[in-house]
Amino acid sequence: MLRYCSLYSGSSGNSFFVESNKTQILIDAGVSTKKILTALDKLNVSINNIQGILVTHEHTDHTKSLANLSAKYNIPIYANKKTWNAIPEISDKISSDNKKIFNMLENFSIGDLKIFAFKISHDAADPCGFNIYNSNKKISIATDIGCVTEDLLENLKNSSSILLEANYDPNILKCSRYPYILKERISGKKGHLSNSSAGKVLSNLCNFGLTQALLIHLSKENNFPELAYQTVVDELSQNKNISINIAPRNEPSDLFNVI
Repeated sequence: MLRYCSLYSGSSGNSFFVESNKTQILIDAGVSTKKILTALDKLNVSINNIQGILVTHEHTDHTKSLANLSAKYNIPIYANKKTWNAIPEISDKISSDNKKIFNMLENFSIGDLKIFAFKISHDAADPCGFNIYNSNKKISIATDIGCVTEDLLENLKNSSSILLEANYDPNILKCSRYPYILKERISGKKGHLSNSSAGKVLSNLCNFGLTQALLIHLSKENNFPELAYQTVVDELSQNKNISINIAPRNEPSDLFNVI
């Protein structure tokens, strides 16, 4: 068994849940501890059963409650070395036993989950996405992506399911009240992924076994769930054998079984 869901998703905070028969983990913890506990309670999951938290990068909307969760519930935190170096105020509050360092582009394990961290393009110290394997199934999470590269697509291939950023619509971003420099950051090569770019990624991956996608990290100001969904579906064209869902901003998504 391999299952996943979004607990919270968006610029206000991100956290995702993955479980197998024997292992339960989080990816990121960018909301309060109370919110994490509330979301897990809705899934009938105990925080005491979480065996680790993977960190994609150091931005606050992905790291807010890492220190408190680790200290209070004795949870190991997994991040690469450059990310640890970028969050000294968090690192100093986590015990050495719970401070785990993984190497990029190398496999490691938490329980019976095999994990591979791959590079993404974002304005962070060493941002990454994850492939997670169990029972001959592969799911991938890729968020905060400034641009799509051949290496990114290669790492996402052969995923049965993917949690993929669909952050903004270019026309809405262009007309938003954001300052010009922030608009340039979001749409730049180290910013975020647009709806249409997400659709193109999924269309490509449909040729490599993808059957499910959960769109994550939608901007509250520069996107709408219905628009993200329709834009992605339009990009898929003839690739109809894929289930597309949108992660809610402030509550858990459905819990999806990897088929």
